[in-house]
Amino acid sequence: MDFSILRGAMASKSYEKIADICDDLMLQAATQGIGFHDDWPYTIHLLGHIYVDDLNSARFLWKSIPSSIKESRPELVAAWKMGQRLWMRDYAGVHEAVRGFNWSPDTCDLVAAFSELYTKKMFDLLLSAYSTISIQDTALFLGINEDDATKYALQQGWTVDPDSKMLTVKKQPIVKEQKLDPSKLQRLTEYVFHLEH
Repeated sequence: MDFSILRGAMASKSYEKIADICDDLMLQAATQGIGFHDDWPYTIHLLGHIYVDDLNSARFLWKSIPSSIKESRPELVAAWKMGQRLWMRDYAGVHEAVRGFNWSPDTCDLVAAFSELYTKKMFDLLLSAYSTISIQDTALFLGINEDDATKYALQQGWTVDPDSKMLTVKKQPIVKEQKLDPSKLQRLTEYVFHLEH
C-alpha cells in the first residue's frame, strides 16, 4: 500500500486531511482486496478523525479494528482514550489523555496540534458561555494549571479579581452587518444612471 499521500499530509502538517486520506486509502485497499490490517496506520487514522472532531467515524473505526491489533498497540489505545473523553464531554479528561501517554515521533506533532486546537476551542466555548468564571474552572477546561490559565485569560483581555479568584470574560465585539437601505440603493442607481446618460 502506498502511503506517500498520507506521509505528505503529515509532513506538511495538513492534519485536517488525514482522516479523509486514510478513509480513501482504506476504501481502495478494500475494493482491491488488499489485506491491510497488520500494517495499517490505525493510530494516525483514528487521530485524524479526532482532530477534525468526527467522533462518529472515530467510533466506527475503533469498532472495526481487530482485537489483536488493539491489544498490541498501546498508542492506539491511548488515542482512543482521547476519543472516549471527547465523546463523554470530559473536558479535563481529554487533556489528561493527551498528556498521559508518551507519543511516538510519528504522532506527537499531530497530538500537539490537536491539543492546541482543542484548547482554543475550549477557550472559545468559555468566551461564549460565561461572563465570569473561576480560575479553577478555567484551568480545568483549558487543561493547564491555574497560574497559566490566569496568564492566558489576561493575554486575551480578561480581568482577574485576586480576592475571589474569578475571571471576568472580555466579550469579543460583535460585528454587525450593515443592511442596505433600499432608498439609498435607489438613489445610487439613479445617480449611476444619470452619469451614464
